[in-house]
Amino acid sequence: MATTTVLLREDVDHLGARGEIVKVKAGFARNYLLPRKLAVEATPGNVRQIEAERAALLKREARERATAEAQSEQMKDLRLTFVRKVGEHGLLYGSVTAMHIADALKEKGYEIDRRRVHLAEPIKETGEYTVSVRLHREVTVEIPVTVTGEGGAQTAGAADAPAPAPDAAQADGPNAETDDTADDSAKE
Repeated sequence: MATTTVLLREDVDHLGARGEIVKVKAGFARNYLLPRKLAVEATPGNVRQIEAERAALLKREARERATAEAQSEQMKDLRLTFVRKVGEHGLLYGSVTAMHIADALKEKGYEIDRRRVHLAEPIKETGEYTVSVRLHREVTVEIPVTVTGEGGAQTAGAADAPAPAPDAAQADGPNAETDDTADDSAKE
């Protein structure tokens, strides 16, 4: 496989930080990194240019981190609540995705890209969840998310629905014995 050396102009997940020189496959550089201006070829001229820009990069990095930390402080007391249609056993008819969470944050005044909201999988049940939002490479905030059913009563009904089931099973238990006894006496 052909590899090439590139100089990262932006942080790239699982690859490196801004200003690092990394070796990647030629196709990845040609088709992804270079067209998106995430990296440039690591020629001696480009390396000198980045070294000259390094002071500005460090200042920008410090400013971005400070902004992210300030935003994290503002968001630490934030709670999100979603009201959705619920079926049996608290299962949602749809789901709550990273895009829904990003939109809810936008309504609260925080401009967060949905790709910075980390959900292992969409939320499909009512309940309490904790969602990670990555504001900066080194700053992550945990936001509590509550998903309830419409009217709130549906969620309580769904939670209470399993409780009567054991009582019904106990009621069916003696009836089942009676039925077995009736069957036994019919056989005799």
